Amino acid sequence: MKRLLKWSGGIVLLLLLLASALLLHTIYAKPLKIGWFFERVFLEFALDDPEMLSRIRVLEPIGIRGHNSRLTDASPEREQALREKLNADYAMLKRYDRDKLDPETQLSYDILDYFLGLQVRGEAFAHYNFPVNQMFGVQSSLPNFFADVHQVRSKRDAEDYLTRMTQVDTKFQQVLEGLKLREEKGILPPRFTVEKVLEQMRGFRGTPVRENVMVKTFIDKLGKSTDISAADKTSFETEAIQAMEAHVLPGYDRLISYYENLLTKVTSNDGVWRLPDGDKFYAHAIEMHTTAPMDADKLHWTGVEEVARIHGEMDQILRDAGYVDGTVGERMARLGKDPAQLYPDSAEGKEMILADFRRVIEEINHGLEPYFDVRPRASVEVRPVPAFSEKTAPGAYYQGPAMDGSRPGVFYLNLRKTEEITRFGVRTLAYHEAIPGHHFQVAIMQELKGVPTFRRLLPFTAYSEGWALYTELLAWEAGFQDNPLDNLGRLQAELFRAVRLVVDTGMHAKRWSREQAIEYMLGATGMSETDVVAEIERYLVNPGQALAYKVGMMKIVELRDRAREKLGERFDVREFHNVVLTGGAMPLAILERRVDAWIAAKGA
Repeated sequence: MKRLLKWSGGIVLLLLLLASALLLHTIYAKPLKIGWFFERVFLEFALDDPEMLSRIRVLEPIGIRGHNSRLTDASPEREQALREKLNADYAMLKRYDRDKLDPETQLSYDILDYFLGLQVRGEAFAHYNFPVNQMFGVQSSLPNFFADVHQVRSKRDAEDYLTRMTQVDTKFQQVLEGLKLREEKGILPPRFTVEKVLEQMRGFRGTPVRENVMVKTFIDKLGKSTDISAADKTSFETEAIQAMEAHVLPGYDRLISYYENLLTKVTSNDGVWRLPDGDKFYAHAIEMHTTAPMDADKLHWTGVEEVARIHGEMDQILRDAGYVDGTVGERMARLGKDPAQLYPDSAEGKEMILADFRRVIEEINHGLEPYFDVRPRASVEVRPVPAFSEKTAPGAYYQGPAMDGSRPGVFYLNLRKTEEITRFGVRTLAYHEAIPGHHFQVAIMQELKGVPTFRRLLPFTAYSEGWALYTELLAWEAGFQDNPLDNLGRLQAELFRAVRLVVDTGMHAKRWSREQAIEYMLGATGMSETDVVAEIERYLVNPGQALAYKVGMMKIVELRDRAREKLGERFDVREFHNVVLTGGAMPLAILERRVDAWIAAKGA
């Protein structure tokens, strides 16, 4: 018996040693299975980004929560380490024989190959961005992260929140180091960005501490928790105020001081052609966002042609509605000021807007059975953009749900001015941001089974924004915009994306001025000047991103038309949508191969 126990113990020890050796080999060398490599790539990047982990919540269900007490390192040293890791992972991926993989694993290989390869090819442009900008800069995104993402349901959650607050000044110091590095390289933001960021940060700094979004939402979350004692709540409130005064506000003061000095150095509001190797960077930005090495001049003239086509369709609807005189843009501007199309500029009017969006989303959610047989489990909510950031935030945006089901998808609507939201545009915006647009795409992707984790999270702008724009067309085809003015709202939204092709390439490749782009967009769309200025300035700080919408939509429509033509009566739009959605986000060329393979298999 003793010999048997001794022998069994030896076997267990041997198995443990073998398992340890396998684990170490998977971590530090080429994993024996490519699936293990896929997960290693994801884990290494995720574990180095605690803010992302808090946002997606994939570790909490298995009891891992330590990341919730840390902010993500924003130092130049970490950025360099990430670039080195990308290069190493890309080289490791190439050591696997793609031809020996099954088709689904080949798809994963190709997606990761494209993503990593694009990062490696763009390494020279690693600092060609503006971490502090008027749209989603760290100065506004970090407070919004505390308010919208960090949950406070338990005493530990509250303690983690407070610990993170004490790290804000360190994070901002890291950001500051990166800004100085960019300045040394001659990569300076446009002047308007500096001016608007200063206004935003001064507003944050000037808000009474208890009313500051980071403290106020923390206190609100404490009040809703039933697991935290009254005494602890009082203590935590005091600690939050202390952390704000000792660690958060000093961080903002340093950024404000730097930007006040930077304001004396920046004079240009031009596109990225003004930067060192700006033309090469823009070519890279085009590929990064459209997932194709597209020519800026061709994109520009495609936009011009699409603007003309859409204007033709809008013209007839406007004439039928009694708007005959003037350009399409001029007539749309008059329609946009029609009192019948506007909401009251009051708290009640803002509530009416939110209620209308919720009603439209609920309606279409119950009428899509003929078009979708795969739906996300996660729900979606409509919320106003936080008051702190609404002045410079976009008109609307979507935030995906937590992967553990603890937070729904959220469609954020900017209510800074009710006159910016017209009744005829409500349906189209709701479909784009929520159902069946971004919410369907993002939530379905996050809920995929049997795929590497990176495929549930990795974004590709042309795919995701192309899908959302495509669903605006789909909703009209499905009969949800029978009112001609609702269809006019859809066409205006598509026109808006076609105009983006013109002005983005115009400013960054053809050297249009900011004012020239604003004038063109105002004339073509009839949008409010406030909206147009915000959009043009967005394109200037995020070059190429605005191209992705129309490029992605045109590709998805092209693929659907191809499938319908080749399959005839065998074409099922629900199956087509499954093919597009249930593989997760991917480059457009890979999506095209996926759809072509489905057509071939179904047509065989």
